[in-house]
Amino acid sequence: MLTDIVPGAPSDFDFEIGDWIVKHRRLKERLKGCTEWEEFNGESSTKKILGGYGNLEDNLLHFPKASFRAIALRSYNAGTKKWSIWWLDGRFPDTLDTPVVGEFSNGIGLFFADEVLDGTPIKIRFKWSLLEENQPRWEQAFSADGGTTWETNWTMDFLPKTKI
Repeated sequence: MLTDIVPGAPSDFDFEIGDWIVKHRRLKERLKGCTEWEEFNGESSTKKILGGYGNLEDNLLHFPKASFRAIALRSYNAGTKKWSIWWLDGRFPDTLDTPVVGEFSNGIGLFFADEVLDGTPIKIRFKWSLLEENQPRWEQAFSADGGTTWETNWTMDFLPKTKI
C-alpha cells in the first residue's frame, strides 16, 4: 500500500503531520529596515510521502488582499542525513523556489539556501521548532551579509484544527 512507512524512515517532521490553522506574521518589506508587520491566517495539511522519506504540506494562505494556494515539498536524503525543502506558489505554477537544505539538531531544524533578491545575493534560513508540545513554528530569515546577521521576515505558528 502506498501509505506504508518504510522502516527506518526519518521522524523529524512528524510533529507537523496533520491539519492546522496557521497564524502568519510577515514583514511588509524585506532587507530594507522595515519594522511594519502584516498578520493573516491560513490553513495547512501535511502528510507523509515517499514511504516516510518525504512529506507534502498543502497550504491555503489568506493574505490581506487575496488568498492563494502553495505547497512545501520535503524530501530526506538518507546518505547525507539532510532534508531539502522546495516551495511552489500557486500564483507562479511554473517555478519551484530554490530548495533550502539542512537538518534537525536538538529539536531545531535549520535549512539554508543561496538566492537573489532584487538583484542582491542573499542567504535564506528556515527554522523549525516547537513553541510547546503540538505547536510548531516556522520562521524565515534573510541575510545580505553572508549570514553574519539575519532579518526574520516571516513566522508561521501552527495550531491544531482540533483545538480551534
